[in-house]
Amino acid sequence: MDHGKVAEFLGQFVADAGAVGSAGAVVIGHRLGLYQALAEGPATPEEFAERTGCVPRYLTEWLRNQAAGGYVSYDPATGAFSLTEEQAFCLADPNGPNLPAAFLIGVGYLKAESKLTEAFRTGDGVAWHEHDDDVFVGCDAFYRPGYVAELVPSWIPALDGVEEKLTAGARVADVGAGLATTSLLMAQAFPRSTVVASDYHAESIGLARKQAAEAGVADRVDFEVATAQTFSGRDYDLVTMFDCLHDMGDPLGAAHHVREALAPDGTWLLVEPYAADRVEDTLNPVGRLYYAGSLFLCTPNALSQEGGYALGAQAGEGPVRRLAEEAGFTRFQRVAQTPFNVVYEIRP
Repeated sequence: MDHGKVAEFLGQFVADAGAVGSAGAVVIGHRLGLYQALAEGPATPEEFAERTGCVPRYLTEWLRNQAAGGYVSYDPATGAFSLTEEQAFCLADPNGPNLPAAFLIGVGYLKAESKLTEAFRTGDGVAWHEHDDDVFVGCDAFYRPGYVAELVPSWIPALDGVEEKLTAGARVADVGAGLATTSLLMAQAFPRSTVVASDYHAESIGLARKQAAEAGVADRVDFEVATAQTFSGRDYDLVTMFDCLHDMGDPLGAAHHVREALAPDGTWLLVEPYAADRVEDTLNPVGRLYYAGSLFLCTPNALSQEGGYALGAQAGEGPVRRLAEEAGFTRFQRVAQTPFNVVYEIRP
């Protein structure tokens, strides 16, 4: 046994174990607005208590935990804690990456651990709607910044002729839309177009309706509780799916239905998690993040549905391409990618 390697592994354990509890601490900070409050300027725990209305003793542990993890900065000369510009952007800025939302998802799906443990023995699924509400709200909040940054400015222009259609006025089906952030972004950017947002999860669609009303686009976005295999409408100029095909038990059935719902010259915009085709190329920090989410959310949801598929969040391009070909699509290309997503243009 190499004791140096043992020590190295124990070091990894300490980092991971500390991250488990710290995830909960990030969520507490998110719920209480602590990051936004700390972004106002440096503060000792006592000063921070006055600023936030929270109890100093709890704040002391929270601030020290966050500083130990590099999420908050500490000045030993003054005893004050603060956020750097970069920390504030990632943790407190509504236009930033909104990293606390990712921890909200994790804390939410960990509540289903006992169900998943039993599923390992039975092979049963754990459906999306069986999870805590933090999962739904957290997913929308975490993915939103990426969609805001990429969907209208980059992904749609990468599609052949789609931006022009949307500008002139097109019919769009946003399938598996969740809280419909993507639907609202398209409706806001292309006011002559109409969007039908669908999801099988009625609670998410209910929240999506509220968001549409608040955004002032309720007249251009319709909502439907439906699966990817049953959403209504035909002759769509554009069908979109964002980070959801791999969650489905019957992605082939969904692909067939998209093919039937598209106009002859329509486009399927499919956005999936970034993944390499070889397992060894996914064994990295991003892959680890996705495999954890896939273990608790994506794969169990697929196994809860009929269809026989369970692609998981790291399926890679190969299986997605084969599904499109089996569904009758003849044109398939990768048109964009980020460190977290791959964007496909699929056409009849």
